Amino acid sequence: MDILETDAFDRRQRRNVSCALFFSLLPFFMASALYFNLWTPDSPASVTIAGIKSAPTLLLALTVLIWNGGRSVLGVGGGLILSAVGDVCLVWSELFVHGMGAFAVAHLLYSATFLSSRYTSYSSSSWTRLLYLILVLLGAGFYAYLYPFLQKDPHADLLTPGVAVYILLIALMGSLAIRSGQFLTVLGSLIFMISDLSLALQVFKVMKVDNGNSIVMVTYYLAQMLIAVGDVRAVESKDDFAKWKRS
Repeated sequence: MDILETDAFDRRQRRNVSCALFFSLLPFFMASALYFNLWTPDSPASVTIAGIKSAPTLLLALTVLIWNGGRSVLGVGGGLILSAVGDVCLVWSELFVHGMGAFAVAHLLYSATFLSSRYTSYSSSSWTRLLYLILVLLGAGFYAYLYPFLQKDPHADLLTPGVAVYILLIALMGSLAIRSGQFLTVLGSLIFMISDLSLALQVFKVMKVDNGNSIVMVTYYLAQMLIAVGDVRAVESKDDFAKWKRS
């Protein structure tokens, strides 16, 4: 009977946490809706647009910091803040390299977090090792495809090695997300890659994508939200895993 009562209490606690987390995400949803309502393809670069674009990511960072405390400044919370800096930089095309640098450091913070003891680490299997290899091969293949277009850019000397490093870092982030075993974290990381792929195709004029900005930003906000929620839920999942091992 005690075990049943404990299980029921745990389920109620998880429901309460899920409801509280959902309500804490409402400002993010509203800020995202505001961005898509106000942004148009003809919107000129401005401080206002930069603020509206970065607001959802900053609100996610605030949510993570509230739930996980100041330690997240050197983890997902800090990664989200740097991502917001990248959002601002990408509003102006001449700051693209600066934005890419901000996102690169954000991926490093995400990667370090996924390696931390807060995340349940699952032993590598042949399937996970295959997924790591697939991510690396996809990254290398995409860079090889992008290379001729990078060479045409006026800043090719900087962008050609810079994009290679960036692809390496986001592939590392995705691999460590898979290692963490957190479904939301893995899904968010993979969607982040799709968002960056779509952005690169447009920025380096590989192809014209209909509604390109909408595709980039929908996948980007979704990816960041999943990573943020995954980070909040990581401790709970760690506790559940420990209980399962003790049973």
